[in-house]
Amino acid sequence: MDLAIIDPTTTVAITADLATRVADYSRAAVAPSTRRAYRTAWKRFECWCHARGLRALPAEPAVVAAFIADRAGAAKVSTLNVTVAAIRYGHVLGGFEPPTKSKEVATVMAGIRRVHSVRPAKKAALLVRDLRAGLDHLGDDLRGRRDRALLLVGFAAGLRRSEVVGLDVEDLAFEASGVAITITRSKTDQEGEGRVIGLEYGSGSGTCPVVALRRWLAASGIQTGPMFRAIDRNGHVRSRRLSDRTVARLVKRLGQSVGLDPATLGGHSLRSGFVTSAAMSGVPEAEIQATSGHRSLVTLRGYIRRASLFETSAVQRLGL
Repeated sequence: MDLAIIDPTTTVAITADLATRVADYSRAAVAPSTRRAYRTAWKRFECWCHARGLRALPAEPAVVAAFIADRAGAAKVSTLNVTVAAIRYGHVLGGFEPPTKSKEVATVMAGIRRVHSVRPAKKAALLVRDLRAGLDHLGDDLRGRRDRALLLVGFAAGLRRSEVVGLDVEDLAFEASGVAITITRSKTDQEGEGRVIGLEYGSGSGTCPVVALRRWLAASGIQTGPMFRAIDRNGHVRSRRLSDRTVARLVKRLGQSVGLDPATLGGHSLRSGFVTSAAMSGVPEAEIQATSGHRSLVTLRGYIRRASLFETSAVQRLGL
């Protein structure tokens, strides 16, 4: 029987098959998109070390500190944060103590953040009035029905763009009052505990997310698998799932149709638009959070404060 060792210091022998499963589960602890980002960052670090005759694994803290200092300014601080995380992850998988835990690396990163950090430009919220107006520009053909359903569901459920395109038909349960949508996995739910959002029927068929979903399913003939799919130039529904970038393009296009600057909008504008519009309409904070799934009230209240920004202004009361 083939034997494998988990790491060089252990005395426990296991089968090669079990060692493979250990490695597979270790990789599964990190989302695929994160692993891709780590892989890119690690390759850059390796190349940098190789060009200077330095060892990448295990790396000395001074080497890591020098690498991120060399990259500072050319790369965004957020990119360097990912790089440090990738180096840590690579060492953990290799069975080595991560050099990123050293005070030297932490101090250099703190200095980089202080010197180079800039406030990220947040995308504007797509408010409900703009969404309603933009929907009038969509057709009733196959593509129009898909886009209407995607935009309305993404907005009404306060979904992230990855959550919208990640929906499957099996995640929907149509009931007398509306539709229950199960979000099986999200950015803040990497372990797949899931949450269920209930969308009731709207006041008008043209803006009702439940009606829009039914019309899209009827027109597309989709019965299982990905809910929102690509449509080719001949009007045929493809089997592949839409990418999250498509959500951003749709939001930009809709915003432009009602006179908004598309550069200020993105996929997140649906989610932030829901929270902002709900707060402006007086929906209680707890109800907004129940739909949006925000784990952090601090983040949620940031949108709510923005929604009431001018309500708290004292300019008119001061007589200016």
